[in-house]
Amino acid sequence: QVHLVESGGGLVQTGNSLRLSCASSTRIYSSHFMAWFRQSPGKEREFVAGIRWGTGKTYYADSVKGRFTISRVQADNTVDLQMNSLKSDDTAVYYCALNQNGLETTARMYRSWGQGTQVTVSS
Repeated sequence: QVHLVESGGGLVQTGNSLRLSCASSTRIYSSHFMAWFRQSPGKEREFVAGIRWGTGKTYYADSVKGRFTISRVQADNTVDLQMNSLKSDDTAVYYCALNQNGLETTARMYRSWGQGTQVTVSS
């Protein structure tokens, strides 16, 4: 059973930056895909960014492209999300997730989730 723990959320002003981190309790394998999702009240959980563990190839939602960067530290089984130029629309609970079957951007296909960390961007 994979246990994922996020950290780094908080309250920031518009235009500022925040870095989220997610640690896995078990080894992440090269065939796995790690992703960040977010969910705000009344909305569905949406894909934000993802990374192929083996190759490091990254994927982003259009809404965050150019502002967010996902990265991994394979030795530590951690994945980070650097968020720059934050907007009020980025306010949400952010979740990291692991998919053992590779690239996937649909939340319902994931079985392993962290508990979530709140990010609030104020103007």
